[in-house]
Amino acid sequence: MTQNDTRPRTDAPSLLHPLDNPARSSLTGPHAHFTESRGRVLRYPVDVTPWIALPDAPDAQDWADLAALAGPGGSVALAALQAPPPPDWEIVFRADGVQLVDASVDAAPDPEAVLLGPRDVPEMLDLVARTRPGPFLPRTVELGTYLGIRRGGVLVAMAGERLHPPGWTEISGVCTDESVRGQGLASRLVLAVAHGIRERGETPFLHASASNTGAIRLYESLGFRLRRRTAFLSALVPAAFPSAHGT
Repeated sequence: MTQNDTRPRTDAPSLLHPLDNPARSSLTGPHAHFTESRGRVLRYPVDVTPWIALPDAPDAQDWADLAALAGPGGSVALAALQAPPPPDWEIVFRADGVQLVDASVDAAPDPEAVLLGPRDVPEMLDLVARTRPGPFLPRTVELGTYLGIRRGGVLVAMAGERLHPPGWTEISGVCTDESVRGQGLASRLVLAVAHGIRERGETPFLHASASNTGAIRLYESLGFRLRRRTAFLSALVPAAFPSAHGT
């Protein structure tokens, strides 16, 4: 924090529901060991996941601290913002999304699912490159349990855990190779990952693009329900961000 800064400490609890700012809830909770910070701004290591965790109501100093973390011209991935970035931050990507929570999911283990770990990362990255389920980086697998299904020795489907607010775990990285789509593998893996989350006494949740109506219908058919609408965006730090703001 800056000198004479009377704002809440970086680790101050949010007054919102944990899922209203899930990245921050994760980084001040079960994922605190991943946290990199400047002032009240938190983030995961850049090779784990791109999400930045701003305070619930970021002020000018928070944006200055984020700029210092990312560097001039750096790209930052933001979600669950209650207000847009400052006008001099260029928004280069924005997508409306939905947050779904377990309401009546019939979670169950899957006999064909195998546990994936660090040695499987090259295969996982290859599958992600073919299917584009969203951000998945070399160390994303460290965030939680990932399960996969292989056919002929080739990884063709996977799903796993990402954000981890207290009492909740996000299901993410759900993807299926085109060669096996329509066989229900994604559904089976989601239910299997949900089973593991439930076994820990936690509740599964997930995010999806609001435009991906097929995925939303699938998740709703599995027993998830809409909790809230949100937005995901990527913005660029101003190239000439005043260095004095970050002191």
